[in-house]
Amino acid sequence: MASGFFALIDDITALMDDVAITTKIAARKTAGILGDDLAVNAEKATGFMASRELPVLWSITKGSLLNKVIIVPAALLLNAFLPVSITVILILGGFYLAYEGVEKIFHYLFHREKSGHEMLAERSAGDEQAAEKSKIRSAVTTDFILSVEIVIIALGEVTAEQILIQVITVSIVALLATIGVYGLVAILVRLDDIGYRLIKSSNNKGLMTMIGKGLVKALPIIIRILTVAGTAALLLVSGGIFAHKIPYLHHFLPDLITVLREFLFGIAAGLIALGSIWAARKMFSKV
Repeated sequence: MASGFFALIDDITALMDDVAITTKIAARKTAGILGDDLAVNAEKATGFMASRELPVLWSITKGSLLNKVIIVPAALLLNAFLPVSITVILILGGFYLAYEGVEKIFHYLFHREKSGHEMLAERSAGDEQAAEKSKIRSAVTTDFILSVEIVIIALGEVTAEQILIQVITVSIVALLATIGVYGLVAILVRLDDIGYRLIKSSNNKGLMTMIGKGLVKALPIIIRILTVAGTAALLLVSGGIFAHKIPYLHHFLPDLITVLREFLFGIAAGLIALGSIWAARKMFSKV
């Protein structure tokens, strides 16, 4: 009886050792996507009133966790019984990410910024709450696509392992993606609050005050950088999907720098998606 118990402990220990190794490898492979995920979601979780930043972020985090609950078992089942569907899902997701990236660029280039009076009027009309819900939905949808990419990459690193190791490894990577990304986003969006607290606690004197003022001044700059980085990340991730999953594009423009090539693929896909949606809207509006 005792020998059976210790044999079970040995098996569990060996399993955990294997999981630790595979998780480390899978996490290293997904590090690039996690960086893109951070840039995209930090940009999406900002732009709200200070009192709404953390509640909005918590709503997005809950949506992200639900995404993982759906994606992990679905990816494992599809990979086992219908592996070709994984590629189709990734390509469709790539078009969505490309559309979001190009739409942001078009909005920046061609949409007039609203005045303070216009924004105030919208807030009084209740549009701010609707905009918040819309941004949460957009963030959760984008997280879904990026989560699919993360899970598929992690799964690709452990396909030779037994099914239990696959399940545990992919689940750990998916959970770490949500906790790590949104934990860092929570810190970023509260940098100004941390800065104000440092200033207040040091009576507006000394080193802590300097650090606090630096954090307050740094936040708008960080947000602008993350906005640009998030848009670029959407296009790069989508372009990377097309470059790796479509054989023709994989060998197209081989002499071009990989990052530039994938960025161009993302721009092209985004323009196609944006044009298609615009044409569909025009057609349905006439109907």
